[in-house]
Amino acid sequence: MTALSVPMELRPVAEPRPLPWRQMAWVIWRQHRVALGAAGLLYGVTALYMWLTGLQLHHYYGAALACHPAFSFACSATAGKFNQTNSFLANGVLPALWPLLIGAFLGAPLFAREFESGTFRFTWTQGFGRWRWATAKLVGLGLLVTVSSGLMVFLFSWYYSPYFQTANQGHDLAQFSPYAAGLFELRGLSYVGWALVAFAIGSVLGLLIRRVVPAIVASLAAYGGLKALTIALLRQHYMAPLTSSKFNISPSAWILSSQWRTRGGRAVSNEALGRFLQEHLPRAAAGKGGVPQAYGPYRFLVQHGYVQWTSYQPVSRFVAFQWIEAGWLVALALALMAAAVVLLRRRAA
Repeated sequence: MTALSVPMELRPVAEPRPLPWRQMAWVIWRQHRVALGAAGLLYGVTALYMWLTGLQLHHYYGAALACHPAFSFACSATAGKFNQTNSFLANGVLPALWPLLIGAFLGAPLFAREFESGTFRFTWTQGFGRWRWATAKLVGLGLLVTVSSGLMVFLFSWYYSPYFQTANQGHDLAQFSPYAAGLFELRGLSYVGWALVAFAIGSVLGLLIRRVVPAIVASLAAYGGLKALTIALLRQHYMAPLTSSKFNISPSAWILSSQWRTRGGRAVSNEALGRFLQEHLPRAAAGKGGVPQAYGPYRFLVQHGYVQWTSYQPVSRFVAFQWIEAGWLVALALALMAAAVVLLRRRAA
């Protein structure tokens, strides 16, 4: 009895084994090594520069605090050295732009370059698969962005710490509120959230647009719009603000609004207060017997029944604000990455 031969075209074809994740990571590194190398060089140079200049900044800060009397010529000169050291970095605007660069030059080309050049077709035939290809890229590079930005937070917190010390008062040293736009993002987990969401925004827009330059422009606009919206409208409402009629609110607090009212609660416009001071403050300054008195406008208004109500966020809420902002940013970034994977699986090549 002879064995039956099965035609070759009817034999089952073994499915090719998927490429291991380790080899996928190596391929992703090879694809993006130029961008990652440039980003690493930028981060390294920035870290070295801020560390060296931070040592100088902390030196001048300690010298200014130890100098007495605080307003002598020598102490003022030392404080001036502190205030002038790297003044172009003092407000934090330049370091806060780095997540924007991550989104534009690492996130946006992530998928857009593959679709624009057509190399994605070859990639999908090499045992990657659509969702494994997208997941490996997003998770691998996303983890790298998270770790690197997290390390930078420690450097930023150390560098900018003299600007937020309460001991600055009385020494003519530059001082900022921890809620200041551009500085708030550099001293906590929110910096990691902004870097990750910038990467996710750029990746999704690159997948949708499929052209590198338009994707970069769109990611810059989207990230900038989200940042502006957060600073202008969203951040101040993370927690209900406090209100107070006291004058000794900490200068580090975030003052949201200030309104003069009568003791009966009626709001008074600034124009009305100006007219009242113009009419009555000069005569009151003479005092009894024509002896001059030191009347400040604030003291004069309080003595005449006006109360200034201030709405503010206390400095004690800074850490809570950091957690809130980092939380919704990371959630948004993860949602965008998941949407990119789903969109890639469903969208035709």
